[in-house]
Amino acid sequence: MSKVKENDTVQVHYTGKLVNGHVFDSSLEREPLEVQLGQGKLIPGFEQGLIDMAVNEKKTITIAKEEAYGEVNKDLFQKIPLAELPEDIKPEVGMGLVGSRPDGTEQLFRVAEVEDTHIVLDANHPLAGHDLIFDLELVSIQ
Repeated sequence: MSKVKENDTVQVHYTGKLVNGHVFDSSLEREPLEVQLGQGKLIPGFEQGLIDMAVNEKKTITIAKEEAYGEVNKDLFQKIPLAELPEDIKPEVGMGLVGSRPDGTEQLFRVAEVEDTHIVLDANHPLAGHDLIFDLELVSIQ
């Protein structure tokens, strides 16, 4: 029976959860994720969890935050005066915003705090600082 090895292309169904059971993503209601391993497209712990799986095998893996999105980086928080926001934006904690970098590319932020005169934006990945649990089902190896 064939098993997943590095650089294989696989199709996998997954459900991603936080340790408290909150589901943050799942492929069960759509097509399985298809990806070639070894290309840096998956978080390291997810890719390692697929190695040696056989088609139709199911398993649950726990990925430490260090093998997922890392620790929350305090340097990725920034204070922005409310006066700098467009008038039509009413910021709320948890709201996603898009900003422009000096080179013109876009960056995603999450509103971490709203105060009377300013907001605090967080540029960390939303799953930074969290250990992750994934239920995996290998659909195919190509």
